[in-house]
Amino acid sequence: MLKIKNLTKTYGDYKAVDNLSLHILPGEIYGFIGHNGAGKTTTLKSVVGILKFDNGEIEIDGVSITQDPLSCKAKIAYIPDNPDLYEYMSGTYYLNFVADIFGISKDDRESRIKTYADLFELTDDLAQPISAYSHGMKQKLAIISALIHDPKLIIMDEPFVGLDPKASHILKGIMREICDKGGAIFFSTHVLEVAEKLCDKVAIIKNGQLIKCGTMEEVKGDESLESVFLELEE
Repeated sequence: MLKIKNLTKTYGDYKAVDNLSLHILPGEIYGFIGHNGAGKTTTLKSVVGILKFDNGEIEIDGVSITQDPLSCKAKIAYIPDNPDLYEYMSGTYYLNFVADIFGISKDDRESRIKTYADLFELTDDLAQPISAYSHGMKQKLAIISALIHDPKLIIMDEPFVGLDPKASHILKGIMREICDKGGAIFFSTHVLEVAEKLCDKVAIIKNGQLIKCGTMEEVKGDESLESVFLELEE
């Protein structure tokens, strides 16, 4: 579903991502962990076509993000760590705006908006301007907007930040359901307990370089993911 091959991204003399290769298969929830500044967000933004990179290749469902970005972006959704929404819009207007971009039919968009807004208890707030939303409400709206076109691959940067425990639980269930249907999820997180329980595979990045990856059992063995991460970060 997602192939990252020898990805390198520099800022001047600084290598934010250094020759990184990963392969995320259909059906997998793949966690991406590392300290602040390790290169996680740079990698995710490169995957979704926001950042140009210096070397390497990124393929989504067999298609190059550099050669055919529109085809790739039609198959993916991206939830950034800090949702940057059009605050002058209402929640409903924003969701329909996103649905228009992806060419979602009236029936499908109405059904999906109702389903997810009800799940995240946002239905009663959709008529309000986004500027009146709390950070958590904006995060929920960003999640709903990402799900509205039924993407094959979802890229998420710290998706649980700002969510209350109930919303976090609902999101975990949705993530598992998407992957059980053949989709894939690649997400960064600092919440290692969540990654350990939720992820099928995990990658640890340090100073832009991949230092360990594989199934959760392969990476952590008999230890906790937190213990392994702290050992590798030393």
